[in-house]
Amino acid sequence: MAVMKLADAAGCMATLGNDTRLSIFRLLVRAGTEGMPVGRIQARLGIAASTLSHHIAQLVGEGLVEQERRGRELVCRPCFDRMNALLHFLTEDCCQGTCGELRQACA
Repeated sequence: MAVMKLADAAGCMATLGNDTRLSIFRLLVRAGTEGMPVGRIQARLGIAASTLSHHIAQLVGEGLVEQERRGRELVCRPCFDRMNALLHFLTEDCCQGTCGELRQACA
């Protein structure tokens, strides 16, 4: 797993800090490695095409989502490596400053 730096984590968090982008990302995480066509994302979330395009571009730019053309469809899928690096960054020092009993509760 790649080690995430503070600036990278902050960028990911800022990008996911928008309700629409977070909804898109969570939908894609549920879809798994197969991803989801843009049209289906639009239908599921009821987002205008131009708005959806803007938000997906932000997620792609931060490395949280990748896109692949499959015939006439543009499929989006979450970058699980990036997501897991962010989760690791957020939790790697969990309970380090507390007594052992609390540290075990975090494990």
